[in-house]
Amino acid sequence: MPLVGITYDLRSEYLAAGFSEEETGEFDRDETIDAIESTLQSLNYRTERIGNIRQLTELLASGHRWDIVFNIAEGMYGIGRETQVPALLDAYQVPYTFSDPLVLALSLHKGMTKKVLRDSGIPTAGFFLIENKADILNNPVPYPVFVKPVAEGTGKGIDSCSKVENANELEKVCSHLLDKYQQAVLVEEFLPGREFTVGITGTGKEAVSLGALEIILKTDAGKNTYSFINKEKCEEFVIYRAPEDPDALKCQAIALDAWRCLGCRDGGRVDLKLDAQGNPKVLELNPLAGLHPEHSDLPILVNLKGISYLELISRIMESAMKRYQNLKI
Repeated sequence: MPLVGITYDLRSEYLAAGFSEEETGEFDRDETIDAIESTLQSLNYRTERIGNIRQLTELLASGHRWDIVFNIAEGMYGIGRETQVPALLDAYQVPYTFSDPLVLALSLHKGMTKKVLRDSGIPTAGFFLIENKADILNNPVPYPVFVKPVAEGTGKGIDSCSKVENANELEKVCSHLLDKYQQAVLVEEFLPGREFTVGITGTGKEAVSLGALEIILKTDAGKNTYSFINKEKCEEFVIYRAPEDPDALKCQAIALDAWRCLGCRDGGRVDLKLDAQGNPKVLELNPLAGLHPEHSDLPILVNLKGISYLELISRIMESAMKRYQNLKI
């Protein structure tokens, strides 16, 4: 019976250490780790909680090992923060779930992701990267535009001001984001159409779509955007549907192309939105998708599609196990 270590950044630990709600927005709740661990045990794996990269480092240095690690650690610092745990596991030759350091670094930087997608012929909205305040004057993307930090998740840095109508607004919003997040700002063509996220399990040619989740903001939610606040309070502000209409099917096909293009593994999500002509455009890829059984988009989607949380975790583990031929299931 394989021993599965679990790496994660626990939100409650960082809050107790004095970090803010927004700073810890991407980290996992206690109930998420409880759900993952109990599900792995139901699948006949032995489990051991490891924790964050510092706790992992101490255990590896002391000679501790696992048959495979279920990695959902997001990291706290730097553009490569999601790569730190898998890179360390690679160095010690410990198998792990989900994508490798290259994919995690690339997907976290939304601008670089869009360059790869664009050059591969996968539709994504027109964009411009603002590295400093002088770049604001050179924006070539027609208004209105949508503005967000280039390397944040969970809707951080996105609010009702993210839709920008003119150059004066752009200077104000981008200056604020540059100062607050100390990273580049992504300026994108504003997409007014329906918004979807597509769930995927598997790797390469074996990757399959689990369906498309449509995200519909209620009238009292923040305008124009699936923001940090709307995600945190999704039960209050968001309606989720899992349609199988032509728009949803087109999103699923494009999402699979994007997933395979970047080399994502095991499970995750691809976010898309329709332009004014109804054409889907990829917004970003999420190869470390949230796994809270009731609150996260991927489990919400599979539940609407009649797929159990146990089946989702099973598919992720089976995909990862196939990479390690010497590991007995």
